[in-house]
This record gives sequence, C-alpha cells and structure tokens, in this order.
Amino acid sequence: MDTGLLGWLGAVALLFGLLSLILQLFSGFAFAALDLPWIWANFAIGLVLLGIALVRNLETLRERLRTGGARRAGKYGTSAILNAGLGIALLALLAFLSTRYHQRFDWTEARTHSLTDQTRKLLADLEQDVKVTAFYQPVAAQSARELLERYEYASPRFKVEFVDPQARPGLVKELAVDETKLGDGLVHVALGGESVEVDELTEEAVTNALVKLTRREKKKVYFLTGHSERAVEGEGAGAEQGFQFAKQALENENYTAETLLLAQKGDVPEDADVVVAAGPTRPFLAEELDALKRYLERGGALLVLLDPRAQTNLYDTLAGWGVEIGDDVVVDRVQGLFGRPVSPFAAEYPSHAITAGLREPTLFHVARSVQPKPEAARALSVLVRTSEESWAERNLDVFFREGKAELGEEDLRGPVPIAVAGTLELAKPPAEPAAQPAASEGEEAKDAAEAEEKDGAGAKTARIVVVGDADFATNGLLRQFRNLDLFVNSVNWLLGDVEAISVRPASSRASRLQLTPQQFAQLRYLSLFVLPEAIAVLGVLVWWRRRRAQVR
Repeated sequence: MDTGLLGWLGAVALLFGLLSLILQLFSGFAFAALDLPWIWANFAIGLVLLGIALVRNLETLRERLRTGGARRAGKYGTSAILNAGLGIALLALLAFLSTRYHQRFDWTEARTHSLTDQTRKLLADLEQDVKVTAFYQPVAAQSARELLERYEYASPRFKVEFVDPQARPGLVKELAVDETKLGDGLVHVALGGESVEVDELTEEAVTNALVKLTRREKKKVYFLTGHSERAVEGEGAGAEQGFQFAKQALENENYTAETLLLAQKGDVPEDADVVVAAGPTRPFLAEELDALKRYLERGGALLVLLDPRAQTNLYDTLAGWGVEIGDDVVVDRVQGLFGRPVSPFAAEYPSHAITAGLREPTLFHVARSVQPKPEAARALSVLVRTSEESWAERNLDVFFREGKAELGEEDLRGPVPIAVAGTLELAKPPAEPAAQPAASEGEEAKDAAEAEEKDGAGAKTARIVVVGDADFATNGLLRQFRNLDLFVNSVNWLLGDVEAISVRPASSRASRLQLTPQQFAQLRYLSLFVLPEAIAVLGVLVWWRRRRAQVR
C-alpha cells in the first residue's frame, strides 16, 4: 500500500479520536466507559499509520526540505490550517450565541413540536417558579428533554433539572418519590409546597399536573342519576357509552365530579357549581324539576345533553327557558364519519367564548337540532352547526323503522344548530306575605328598605348549555377530534372559569423504542462513530485513487 495513503488514513483516525474526545467533554464523560476504548484505539491506529508513513517517506521529506518544497508546502498548509481554524472559531461563536439568543419555529402542519393553547396560557399565568425534577437515566432522557425544553422555552418560571436516580438516590428519598415508578422515568412537578408525579410523560400529563397545582379552589360538578343517564361511576362507566373519560377530564381540570340522585336529596346541594344531565331517557319527577328550577333561580349552572327521542319530560322546562329542542335526527351524507350520515362533523362555530379557540371539527352521533326560540335570541347563542349539506330529518317513524332519510319540505335544512348556550334571568316567585303585628312608622320604613334591597338582589343570573347529543362526550367519542374541548370548555364557561377555556393537548402516548443497554451502545457506536468514520475512510480512498489516476 502507498505510504502516503497510510498517512492520510492515520490522519482520519486521529481526527475521529479527537472528535470523540471533544464529544465526551461536552457530555460530561457520561459515556466514558463505552467510548474511551474507541478513542484510544483511534489514537493508537492513527499514530501507528502516521509513524509508518513518516519512516517510509523520510528520504522524500529530507529532499523536499533541501529544495524548499517543504517550505512552500508548509506555507500553504499553515494558511489552510489558519483558514480552517477561523471557520471553526466562527462556527463556535455562532453556536455559543445560539444558546443565548435563539428562536424556535415549528413548520409541521399539525404543530407537532409546539405547545397547545391551554399549556401556553397556564405557563403565561404562572406567578411562582415551578420546579421540575426529571428522573431519567442518561440513555433514556432525550425524548423527555425535548418535551420539557418546550415548557422551559415558553416560560422562565418553568425550571427543569434532569437527575440520574442511580447517581443521586438521596434526592429520590428527599422528594419522597416511589422508587418502583422509576423504571421508565418519572417527572416530579412541585409548586408552592405541593407536588404531582407524572410517570407517563406527555404534554397532556404535564399540563394536567400544572392545572392541579395552580388552581387552588376545587369546584364541584354533579352528574344527575336515576333517569337512565350515561354511567359516570360503577358498572357501565368504562364502557364505550359511559362517561368515565368525561369525569376524568373534569378531574384533570381540578374539579370534583360526583353523582346526584335528586329524588333522594330533594334539592340540589348548596356546593353544586354545575349540574349535568347526561342523556336522560326517563321522566323526572315533578319535585325534581322544581328542584332544578330552584337551583337555577339561585344562580346555578346546568348542562343538558339530550339524544333524539329521549323519553324525558325536560322539553317543556327547557322550552320555558327559551330552548327549542327539535324532534328530529341530523343527517349528513357528505361530511359524515366514514360515510355514516348519522355521524356528522360540525365545524361551524359562531362567536362564543366556549368555541373561540376551536379550529377543528367536533364529531356527533345520532344528534338532534337545538336552537334558541325567537324570543330568547338575545339571551341564548348557537354554539355549533353542522355543514350546509346536512339537514334535520323529522320523519322519524320511517327513519327508525326503515333507516331511510330524504330531505323534504318539513325538514330543517342545514347548517343545523345542535348546541346552544346562554344566561337566564330567573327571579324567584313572590312569596305570600305572612301576617305580622302592627308596627311603628319607623319599623315600617326599615322593613320597606330591606324588602327593596332583597328585591334588587333577587333575580340572579343562571347559565345553561344544551347539546342535542350525549354520544359526543362518551368514552367512545370524547377523545376524537375536538369533542373533549367542546365538553370541558362548556363546563369551564358554566363555572365562570373563562380563563380555563382553551384547546387542550391531544391524548396520546409516547412511542418509544425499548433498547437494552447493550443494544443502545451498539446503535450509538454505529451512528456516531463507525458509519461516519467508514464514510471518511471511503472518501479518502476514492480521492487518493482519482489523484493517482490524474498523475499517471
């Protein structure tokens, strides 16, 4: 083999040994045990090859020194080295400045590398520092680092520290972290003396932890039972038609969700911030309807989800509040899910706080029309409509018996409204005055003033949301498209938590490639050292061959 070629190959080996050593310096010698043999092997091979080339070309070097060729080569070589050094210095300066002053851009269509609206709102409203301790081994920390760095970039109050649990067992005990959960990594989020642990690292999980730590006041949501509503607890809650996910979604917002058997209680509890009627299919007792009316009269909030042909007696009560419930089924043959006309998409959102941030469609299944009555148009607003190609089929006997639907004159043409929201001014009915003994003029004036003050504060504002479908919030559909946002935003608005209304992170699990330490070491060697050095060696061989061919 040509000795000149040996010299070049030796230079390549020394260069990659040096680069590997620099990589170790920047990584804090985290992989020293794995990389040092490769580094020393490159140095040894490089020095041996350069030594052989030097010994076998010693006479040629002496001749070039006598004729001045070495001086010219040294001059050109020095110039090349200085230029290369200047280029490296400029690159190092740019790299240093990029760590101090940098801007991120997400060019993906789905904004895969950006935080969602809810997360950005939470981070912008932080009043205290959030201390995040990520317990990961160095070989498994990359995906966690990428996600948590987005939070750090969005808020200077979000402070992250990565810790190897094997290297710092004392910190694990200090934070009272369950060591059995450290196998695949764990994130400890602390704020103001309270903490939450996240073991399945997704944006949804980290943001939910922030919600629980930042929202101190726990508001209560009651789900009505006793009228064949969708199951929230117990048997059936976890089924496709259950509301287990809906309950979990509210708990992720730091709300408390419980069931309420109104016939047993006799009245809505005083601590009820929102009452939900999730798809009732049996009539309410008169006493239960009176209890709901009294609840709204004292400024309550009600969410009603009604499926088509539900055998309930809420229709007259809702009509009295200005809500018109259609006896129909929404059909969309153009924009139905997988061609199913009774599973329409709805993406037309009139201006309202609940749907202000929604840009993607919501999905419904066997829904009915819901719209404000003309006299209630100022108090109630349409939340969502289906497409122009849809209509509300009113010939339900034929529809349910034969499964046929044709747009007729009696049908409601699209876009079809299927949800409304608004406020109600409900004053308590005047109570019959009880017989009182005669009073003096002074007492009469005082009583009149108190009565006038009570009358002024008697009419309270209630909030109501009515949706012509309960399926959209079931376990089977809640996490599809923007159904979760429509449901939770409705509850946020009913509670008066307008600042909590947002577009939430999609519920997804991180896709991980599980590797053993040996497999990781092999993959790391192959990608960082073997392949780049092999390409460099092949490049030198091709260059040398072409050079020799030109000389000949």
